[in-house]
Amino acid sequence: MAILFRVLLILILSDSLVSTRCLGVGINYGQIANNLPSPSRVAYLLKSLNISKVKLYDANPNVLTAFGNSNVEFVVGLGNEYLQKMTDPIQAQTWIQQHVLPYIFQTKITCFTVGNEVLTGNDTQLMSYLLPAMRTVYGALRGLGINKDVYVTTAHSTGILGNSFPPSAGVFRQDLAEYIQSILNFHSQTDSPFLINAYPFFAYKDNPDQVSLDYVLFQPNPGTTDPITNLKYDNMLYAQIDAVYAAIKAMGHTDIQVKVSETGWPSKGDPSEVGATLENARLYNSNLLSRVQQNQGTPAKPSVPIDVYVFALFNENLKPGPSSERNYGLYYPDGTPVYYIGLQGFLPRMDYAASNRNGLNFFHLLLFPVAFLLRTL
Repeated sequence: MAILFRVLLILILSDSLVSTRCLGVGINYGQIANNLPSPSRVAYLLKSLNISKVKLYDANPNVLTAFGNSNVEFVVGLGNEYLQKMTDPIQAQTWIQQHVLPYIFQTKITCFTVGNEVLTGNDTQLMSYLLPAMRTVYGALRGLGINKDVYVTTAHSTGILGNSFPPSAGVFRQDLAEYIQSILNFHSQTDSPFLINAYPFFAYKDNPDQVSLDYVLFQPNPGTTDPITNLKYDNMLYAQIDAVYAAIKAMGHTDIQVKVSETGWPSKGDPSEVGATLENARLYNSNLLSRVQQNQGTPAKPSVPIDVYVFALFNENLKPGPSSERNYGLYYPDGTPVYYIGLQGFLPRMDYAASNRNGLNFFHLLLFPVAFLLRTL
Protein backbone atom coordinates (compact mmCIF):
# COMPACT_ATOMS: atom_id res chain seq x y z
CA MET A 1 0.00 0.00 0.00
CA ALA A 2 2.85 2.38 0.84
CA ILE A 3 4.46 1.65 -2.54
CA LEU A 4 1.16 2.29 -4.34
CA PHE A 5 0.73 5.60 -2.53
CA ARG A 6 4.26 6.70 -3.50
CA VAL A 7 3.59 5.78 -7.14
CA LEU A 8 0.34 7.74 -7.11
CA LEU A 9 2.02 10.73 -5.47
CA ILE A 10 4.80 10.72 -8.08
CA LEU A 11 2.22 10.57 -10.85
CA ILE A 12 0.30 13.51 -9.41
CA LEU A 13 3.41 15.62 -8.90
CA SER A 14 4.80 14.80 -12.33
CA ASP A 15 1.43 15.60 -13.90
CA SER A 16 1.45 18.97 -12.16
CA LEU A 17 4.99 19.73 -13.28
CA VAL A 18 4.42 18.80 -16.90
CA SER A 19 1.14 20.58 -17.26
CA THR A 20 2.72 23.89 -16.23
CA ARG A 21 4.79 23.71 -19.40
CA CYS A 22 1.76 24.75 -21.42
CA LEU A 23 1.41 28.22 -19.95
CA GLY A 24 1.24 30.87 -22.64
CA VAL A 25 -0.12 28.72 -25.45
CA GLY A 26 -3.73 28.96 -26.59
CA ILE A 27 -6.06 26.22 -27.77
CA ASN A 28 -8.88 26.15 -30.32
CA TYR A 29 -11.98 24.63 -28.75
CA GLY A 30 -14.06 23.46 -31.71
CA GLN A 31 -17.36 21.69 -31.09
CA ILE A 32 -18.42 20.13 -34.39
CA ALA A 33 -19.03 16.74 -32.78
CA ASN A 34 -21.74 14.77 -30.99
CA ASN A 35 -19.54 13.05 -28.41
CA LEU A 36 -17.70 15.87 -26.62
CA PRO A 37 -17.64 16.26 -22.83
CA SER A 38 -19.69 19.01 -21.23
CA PRO A 39 -18.12 22.49 -21.05
CA SER A 40 -17.88 22.21 -17.24
CA ARG A 41 -15.72 19.07 -17.62
CA VAL A 42 -13.61 20.77 -20.31
CA ALA A 43 -13.03 23.66 -17.92
CA TYR A 44 -11.46 21.21 -15.47
CA LEU A 45 -9.34 19.65 -18.21
CA LEU A 46 -7.93 23.01 -19.33
CA LYS A 47 -7.32 24.07 -15.74
CA SER A 48 -5.31 20.90 -15.16
CA LEU A 49 -3.24 21.74 -18.25
CA ASN A 50 -2.75 25.36 -17.19
CA ILE A 51 -4.05 26.52 -20.54
CA SER A 52 -5.21 30.10 -20.04
CA LYS A 53 -6.20 31.11 -23.58
CA VAL A 54 -9.09 29.57 -25.53
CA LYS A 55 -10.48 30.39 -28.95
CA LEU A 56 -14.13 29.65 -29.65
CA TYR A 57 -15.91 29.74 -32.98
CA ASP A 58 -19.10 31.15 -31.46
CA ALA A 59 -20.43 32.67 -28.24
CA ASN A 60 -21.68 29.40 -26.78
CA PRO A 61 -23.41 30.41 -23.52
CA ASN A 62 -22.76 27.01 -21.90
CA VAL A 63 -19.03 27.38 -22.46
CA LEU A 64 -18.87 31.00 -21.31
CA THR A 65 -20.85 30.12 -18.18
CA ALA A 66 -18.73 27.06 -17.40
CA PHE A 67 -15.56 29.17 -17.46
CA GLY A 68 -16.97 31.94 -15.28
CA ASN A 69 -14.58 33.20 -12.58
CA SER A 70 -11.67 31.34 -14.16
CA ASN A 71 -8.38 32.80 -15.40
CA VAL A 72 -9.04 31.73 -18.99
CA GLU A 73 -9.04 34.44 -21.66
CA PHE A 74 -11.47 33.87 -24.51
CA VAL A 75 -11.43 34.71 -28.18
CA VAL A 76 -15.05 34.60 -29.33
CA GLY A 77 -15.88 34.03 -32.97
CA LEU A 78 -18.62 35.59 -35.06
CA GLY A 79 -19.19 33.22 -37.98
CA ASN A 80 -19.27 34.33 -41.60
CA GLU A 81 -23.05 33.92 -41.56
CA TYR A 82 -23.24 36.92 -39.19
CA LEU A 83 -21.25 39.38 -41.30
CA GLN A 84 -24.12 41.04 -43.15
CA LYS A 85 -26.12 41.49 -39.92
CA MET A 86 -23.08 42.88 -38.11
CA THR A 87 -22.83 45.76 -40.58
CA ASP A 88 -25.98 47.14 -38.93
CA PRO A 89 -25.07 49.04 -35.72
CA ILE A 90 -28.37 48.16 -34.04
CA GLN A 91 -28.04 44.44 -34.75
CA ALA A 92 -24.40 44.46 -33.67
CA GLN A 93 -25.24 46.16 -30.37
CA THR A 94 -28.18 43.81 -29.79
CA TRP A 95 -25.99 40.75 -30.43
CA ILE A 96 -23.35 41.94 -27.98
CA GLN A 97 -25.93 42.77 -25.34
CA GLN A 98 -27.48 39.31 -25.67
CA HIS A 99 -24.39 37.16 -26.17
CA VAL A 100 -21.57 39.02 -24.44
CA LEU A 101 -22.73 41.34 -21.67
CA PRO A 102 -24.32 38.55 -19.56
CA TYR A 103 -20.91 36.82 -19.31
CA ILE A 104 -18.19 39.43 -19.75
CA PHE A 105 -17.95 40.39 -16.09
CA GLN A 106 -17.34 36.79 -15.00
CA THR A 107 -15.66 35.33 -18.08
CA LYS A 108 -12.62 37.04 -19.59
CA ILE A 109 -13.55 37.78 -23.19
CA THR A 110 -10.60 39.60 -24.70
CA CYS A 111 -11.17 39.37 -28.46
CA PHE A 112 -13.79 39.02 -31.17
CA THR A 113 -12.90 37.44 -34.49
CA VAL A 114 -15.38 38.74 -37.03
CA GLY A 115 -15.48 36.14 -39.79
CA ASN A 116 -12.95 33.43 -40.63
CA GLU A 117 -10.82 33.21 -43.79
CA VAL A 118 -13.29 35.40 -45.67
CA LEU A 119 -10.80 36.85 -48.16
CA THR A 120 -9.73 33.46 -49.50
CA GLY A 121 -13.29 32.41 -50.21
CA ASN A 122 -15.23 33.00 -53.43
CA ASP A 123 -17.96 35.26 -52.06
CA THR A 124 -17.04 38.83 -53.03
CA GLN A 125 -20.15 40.22 -51.34
CA LEU A 126 -19.08 38.58 -48.08
CA MET A 127 -15.66 40.19 -48.54
CA SER A 128 -17.32 43.58 -48.86
CA TYR A 129 -19.13 43.04 -45.55
CA LEU A 130 -15.99 42.10 -43.60
CA LEU A 131 -14.46 45.46 -42.69
CA PRO A 132 -17.80 47.23 -42.14
CA ALA A 133 -18.78 44.42 -39.76
CA MET A 134 -15.50 44.74 -37.88
CA ARG A 135 -15.96 48.51 -37.58
CA THR A 136 -19.55 48.18 -36.42
CA VAL A 137 -18.75 45.55 -33.79
CA TYR A 138 -15.92 47.74 -32.53
CA GLY A 139 -18.26 50.73 -32.45
CA ALA A 140 -20.83 48.74 -30.45
CA LEU A 141 -18.16 47.75 -27.92
CA ARG A 142 -17.05 51.36 -27.68
CA GLY A 143 -20.62 52.46 -27.12
CA LEU A 144 -20.82 50.03 -24.20
CA GLY A 145 -17.47 51.21 -22.84
CA ILE A 146 -15.65 47.89 -23.24
CA ASN A 147 -13.65 48.48 -26.43
CA LYS A 148 -10.42 48.96 -24.45
CA ASP A 149 -10.77 45.52 -22.88
CA VAL A 150 -11.83 43.62 -26.00
CA TYR A 151 -10.18 43.97 -29.39
CA VAL A 152 -11.78 43.20 -32.74
CA THR A 153 -10.06 41.38 -35.57
CA THR A 154 -10.57 38.62 -38.16
CA ALA A 155 -8.62 35.47 -39.05
CA HIS A 156 -6.98 34.95 -42.44
CA SER A 157 -5.63 31.94 -44.27
CA THR A 158 -2.02 32.23 -45.43
CA GLY A 159 -3.60 31.98 -48.88
CA ILE A 160 -3.92 35.78 -48.78
CA LEU A 161 -0.20 35.92 -49.58
CA GLY A 162 0.81 36.34 -53.19
CA ASN A 163 4.43 35.55 -52.36
CA SER A 164 5.89 34.08 -49.18
CA PHE A 165 9.49 33.21 -50.10
CA PRO A 166 11.89 34.52 -49.22
CA PRO A 167 10.04 35.77 -46.13
CA SER A 168 11.34 39.32 -46.50
CA ALA A 169 9.71 39.47 -49.97
CA GLY A 170 6.28 38.52 -48.65
CA VAL A 171 3.41 40.38 -50.30
CA PHE A 172 -0.36 40.05 -50.24
CA ARG A 173 -2.27 38.96 -53.33
CA GLN A 174 -2.87 41.90 -55.62
CA ASP A 175 -6.55 41.08 -56.02
CA LEU A 176 -7.00 41.37 -52.23
CA ALA A 177 -4.87 44.48 -51.72
CA GLU A 178 -7.81 46.91 -51.50
CA TYR A 179 -9.53 44.87 -48.78
CA ILE A 180 -6.35 44.22 -46.80
CA GLN A 181 -5.10 47.81 -46.89
CA SER A 182 -8.33 49.01 -45.24
CA ILE A 183 -8.22 46.20 -42.69
CA LEU A 184 -4.62 47.08 -41.79
CA ASN A 185 -5.64 50.70 -41.29
CA PHE A 186 -8.36 49.49 -38.91
CA HIS A 187 -5.85 47.39 -36.93
CA SER A 188 -3.49 50.34 -36.68
CA GLN A 189 -6.26 52.65 -35.46
CA THR A 190 -7.62 50.19 -32.87
CA ASP A 191 -4.30 48.61 -31.81
CA SER A 192 -5.54 45.13 -32.67
CA PRO A 193 -3.54 42.17 -34.05
CA PHE A 194 -3.53 40.59 -37.50
CA LEU A 195 -4.49 36.91 -37.21
CA ILE A 196 -3.39 34.11 -39.50
CA ASN A 197 -4.29 30.44 -39.69
CA ALA A 198 -0.98 28.83 -40.65
CA TYR A 199 -0.63 25.12 -41.48
CA PRO A 200 2.76 23.93 -42.73
CA PHE A 201 1.07 20.51 -43.03
CA PHE A 202 -0.70 21.66 -46.20
CA ALA A 203 2.55 22.79 -47.81
CA TYR A 204 4.11 19.40 -47.11
CA LYS A 205 1.02 17.42 -48.18
CA ASP A 206 0.87 19.22 -51.53
CA ASN A 207 4.63 18.97 -52.27
CA PRO A 208 6.21 16.17 -50.19
CA ASP A 209 9.05 15.77 -52.69
CA GLN A 210 10.02 19.45 -52.53
CA VAL A 211 9.24 20.42 -48.92
CA SER A 212 11.46 18.99 -46.19
CA LEU A 213 9.48 17.13 -43.53
CA ASP A 214 12.06 18.05 -40.88
CA TYR A 215 11.71 21.72 -41.85
CA VAL A 216 7.94 21.75 -41.33
CA LEU A 217 8.11 19.67 -38.11
CA PHE A 218 10.70 21.87 -36.32
CA GLN A 219 13.14 18.95 -36.44
CA PRO A 220 16.90 19.46 -36.89
CA ASN A 221 17.56 20.42 -40.53
CA PRO A 222 19.91 22.62 -42.60
CA GLY A 223 17.22 25.28 -42.84
CA THR A 224 17.09 28.02 -45.42
CA THR A 225 18.55 31.52 -45.57
CA ASP A 226 16.70 34.60 -46.74
CA PRO A 227 19.06 36.02 -49.42
CA ILE A 228 17.83 39.57 -48.81
CA THR A 229 18.15 39.76 -45.02
CA ASN A 230 20.59 36.87 -44.51
CA LEU A 231 18.29 35.59 -41.74
CA LYS A 232 18.21 31.82 -41.29
CA TYR A 233 14.96 29.87 -40.92
CA ASP A 234 14.84 26.36 -39.48
CA ASN A 235 11.06 25.92 -39.73
CA MET A 236 8.26 26.90 -42.08
CA LEU A 237 5.87 28.40 -39.52
CA TYR A 238 8.31 31.16 -38.58
CA ALA A 239 8.96 31.84 -42.26
CA GLN A 240 5.21 32.17 -42.86
CA ILE A 241 4.81 34.59 -39.94
CA ASP A 242 7.68 36.77 -41.16
CA ALA A 243 6.31 36.73 -44.71
CA VAL A 244 3.07 38.20 -43.31
CA TYR A 245 5.05 40.84 -41.41
CA ALA A 246 6.86 41.73 -44.64
CA ALA A 247 3.58 41.95 -46.56
CA ILE A 248 2.13 44.24 -43.87
CA LYS A 249 5.24 46.42 -44.02
CA ALA A 250 4.97 46.61 -47.81
CA MET A 251 1.57 48.22 -47.24
CA GLY A 252 3.05 50.87 -44.98
CA HIS A 253 2.51 49.45 -41.49
CA THR A 254 5.09 48.44 -38.90
CA ASP A 255 2.85 48.84 -35.83
CA ILE A 256 0.69 45.70 -36.17
CA GLN A 257 1.43 42.42 -34.42
CA VAL A 258 0.89 39.11 -36.20
CA LYS A 259 -0.62 36.29 -34.15
CA VAL A 260 -1.27 32.68 -35.15
CA SER A 261 -4.95 31.97 -34.52
CA GLU A 262 -4.71 28.39 -35.77
CA THR A 263 -1.91 25.92 -36.39
CA GLY A 264 -1.72 22.18 -35.97
CA TRP A 265 -1.14 18.82 -37.58
CA PRO A 266 -3.59 15.92 -38.11
CA SER A 267 -2.85 12.55 -36.52
CA LYS A 268 -4.72 10.66 -39.23
CA GLY A 269 -5.81 11.29 -42.80
CA ASP A 270 -6.90 9.78 -46.08
CA PRO A 271 -4.34 7.82 -48.15
CA SER A 272 -3.87 10.91 -50.33
CA GLU A 273 -3.04 13.11 -47.32
CA VAL A 274 0.68 12.58 -47.17
CA GLY A 275 2.21 13.22 -43.75
CA ALA A 276 -1.03 12.96 -41.73
CA THR A 277 0.30 10.54 -39.12
CA LEU A 278 0.23 10.32 -35.36
CA GLU A 279 4.01 10.61 -35.08
CA ASN A 280 4.18 13.71 -37.28
CA ALA A 281 1.37 15.34 -35.28
CA ARG A 282 3.21 14.54 -32.05
CA LEU A 283 6.46 16.01 -33.35
CA TYR A 284 4.87 19.17 -34.74
CA ASN A 285 2.90 20.07 -31.64
CA SER A 286 5.52 19.04 -29.07
CA ASN A 287 8.27 20.95 -30.90
CA LEU A 288 5.98 23.96 -31.31
CA LEU A 289 5.15 23.97 -27.59
CA SER A 290 8.84 23.78 -26.78
CA ARG A 291 9.47 26.90 -28.88
CA VAL A 292 6.57 28.76 -27.26
CA GLN A 293 7.86 27.91 -23.77
CA GLN A 294 11.21 29.43 -24.70
CA ASN A 295 9.47 32.73 -25.58
CA GLN A 296 11.06 32.60 -29.00
CA GLY A 297 10.48 35.22 -31.59
CA THR A 298 10.85 34.77 -35.34
CA PRO A 299 14.15 35.65 -37.07
CA ALA A 300 12.72 38.99 -38.24
CA LYS A 301 11.03 39.73 -34.88
CA PRO A 302 13.29 38.06 -32.30
CA SER A 303 12.05 40.22 -29.40
CA VAL A 304 8.36 39.46 -30.04
CA PRO A 305 7.42 35.98 -28.71
CA ILE A 306 5.12 34.12 -31.05
CA ASP A 307 1.49 34.04 -29.94
CA VAL A 308 -0.08 30.75 -31.01
CA TYR A 309 -3.42 28.97 -30.70
CA VAL A 310 -3.05 25.26 -31.38
CA PHE A 311 -5.73 23.54 -33.39
CA ALA A 312 -7.42 21.75 -31.72
CA LEU A 313 -8.43 20.53 -28.28
CA PHE A 314 -10.53 17.53 -29.37
CA ASN A 315 -11.01 15.36 -32.43
CA GLU A 316 -14.34 16.48 -33.92
CA ASN A 317 -16.23 13.58 -35.47
CA LEU A 318 -18.81 15.61 -37.42
CA LYS A 319 -16.46 17.91 -39.33
CA PRO A 320 -16.93 17.62 -43.09
CA GLY A 321 -14.12 17.10 -45.56
CA PRO A 322 -11.19 14.66 -45.64
CA SER A 323 -10.34 12.42 -42.68
CA SER A 324 -7.67 14.83 -41.46
CA GLU A 325 -10.36 17.39 -40.59
CA ARG A 326 -11.68 15.06 -37.89
CA ASN A 327 -8.27 14.25 -36.45
CA TYR A 328 -6.51 17.45 -35.38
CA GLY A 329 -7.29 17.04 -31.70
CA LEU A 330 -4.75 16.72 -28.91
CA TYR A 331 -7.38 14.74 -26.99
CA TYR A 332 -10.06 12.15 -27.60
CA PRO A 333 -13.51 13.16 -26.33
CA ASP A 334 -13.03 10.97 -23.25
CA GLY A 335 -10.08 13.13 -22.17
CA THR A 336 -7.22 10.79 -22.98
CA PRO A 337 -4.38 12.14 -25.16
CA VAL A 338 -4.26 11.20 -28.83
CA TYR A 339 -0.48 11.22 -28.37
CA TYR A 340 1.87 12.31 -25.62
CA ILE A 341 3.53 15.73 -25.94
CA GLY A 342 4.52 16.35 -22.33
CA LEU A 343 1.07 17.45 -21.20
CA GLN A 344 -1.22 15.36 -19.05
CA GLY A 345 -4.49 16.67 -17.77
CA PHE A 346 -7.58 15.15 -16.26
CA LEU A 347 -11.20 15.08 -17.31
CA PRO A 348 -13.51 14.51 -14.32
CA ARG A 349 -16.40 12.05 -14.44
CA MET A 350 -19.69 13.51 -15.62
CA ASP A 351 -21.41 13.18 -12.24
CA TYR A 352 -18.44 14.71 -10.46
CA ALA A 353 -18.23 17.75 -12.72
CA ALA A 354 -21.92 18.44 -12.36
CA SER A 355 -21.96 18.32 -8.56
CA ASN A 356 -18.55 19.68 -7.57
CA ARG A 357 -17.70 23.09 -9.01
CA ASN A 358 -15.37 24.34 -6.31
CA GLY A 359 -12.40 22.05 -6.76
CA LEU A 360 -11.25 18.53 -7.55
CA ASN A 361 -11.58 15.72 -5.05
CA PHE A 362 -8.19 14.32 -3.94
CA PHE A 363 -9.33 10.74 -4.33
CA HIS A 364 -10.39 11.46 -7.93
CA LEU A 365 -7.00 13.00 -8.67
CA LEU A 366 -5.40 9.79 -7.43
CA LEU A 367 -7.54 7.62 -9.67
CA PHE A 368 -7.16 9.52 -12.94
CA PRO A 369 -3.45 8.92 -13.61
CA VAL A 370 -3.92 5.21 -12.84
CA ALA A 371 -6.87 5.00 -15.24
CA PHE A 372 -4.83 6.78 -17.91
CA LEU A 373 -1.92 4.36 -17.45
CA LEU A 374 -4.17 1.33 -17.61
CA ARG A 375 -5.64 2.57 -20.89
CA THR A 376 -2.23 3.13 -22.42
CA LEU A 377 -0.64 -0.17 -21.30
